[in-house]
Order: sequence, then structure tokens, then C-alpha cells
Amino acid sequence: MDKTEQPRVPVTLLRNPLHLLSLGLGSGLSPKMPGTVGTVVGVGLYLMLPLSNWQLYLGIVAIAFVLGVFLCGYTAKALDVHDHPGIVWDEIVGYWITMLMVPATWVWIGVGFLLFRLFDIWKPWPISLADKHVSGGFGIMLDDLIAALFSLLIIQIMLYLL
Repeated sequence: MDKTEQPRVPVTLLRNPLHLLSLGLGSGLSPKMPGTVGTVVGVGLYLMLPLSNWQLYLGIVAIAFVLGVFLCGYTAKALDVHDHPGIVWDEIVGYWITMLMVPATWVWIGVGFLLFRLFDIWKPWPISLADKHVSGGFGIMLDDLIAALFSLLIIQIMLYLL
């Protein structure tokens, strides 16, 4: 079953707080581009994080990643589909990783968004390797972690050169 043939996510799953989080507060139910819509939610939540304290920010992101392994695996099991497109907690946390120690201006927020979505959709090696060969909640989170690290690296190089 490819991404276009995925079963719809029942709205009733949103009653469960664990599914609500893994489905990006409902953004994963978007019929078009749920990963992109989930990343938009990630941008909004990013703006509420402690951006001026990178240690606290990193701690929150690390907790969100570990929590995401459980949340994404839990919802994937409930849907009986590994990495269902409606599961977007990985996109939210991936965006937060992309933005680690990046100036919180609209230009950099946009650059981070575009780079993260590019790598998350394109999935060059080793992202594609992780996506295909690592299963469960960790696998769902891992490909987005790698996409985020690629994005973060490019942004940091851009910041250094500018």
C-alpha cells in the first residue's frame, strides 16, 4: 500500500491524548500534504519554545523526540500502518531540531521550513535507508531526525558564511 492508498485516520482517535499529539493536534488529518501541515503546526509551537535558552530548548526537543518514539509507534500500531502520513509528530520535532540555535526571524523560520520539507520529502541517502529499514516508532522518528540534521547543517553553514 503506497502513500496514496493509506486508510483515512478516524477522527475519533483525536479523543485519545496520545493520538492527538502523534497526529499533530489534528493537523495530520489534513487530506492534502499532512506532513507539510504538521510542520506548519511545528512552526507555531516552535515560537512558544524557550528560544533564548538553547540548553532548555535542546532538553525539550530531546524529550519530545523520545516521547515521539512512543507516540508514533503507538498510533502506527492503532492504524496498523507503519509511518502513516497522518502521523506528524515526527515532522513537528524534526522542524524543532532544524531550528536549533537558528535566529528566530521570519526569514530563517522560512528557510528552516523549506529545507526540512525538502529533505523530508526527497529523502536522499541515508534518510531513505532509515525510512525503509528501521521500523516502529524509532524508525518513524529517525528519518525526520536525519532530515532535520541535514537542514540544520545547511542553515548553520549559511549563517556562518553570512
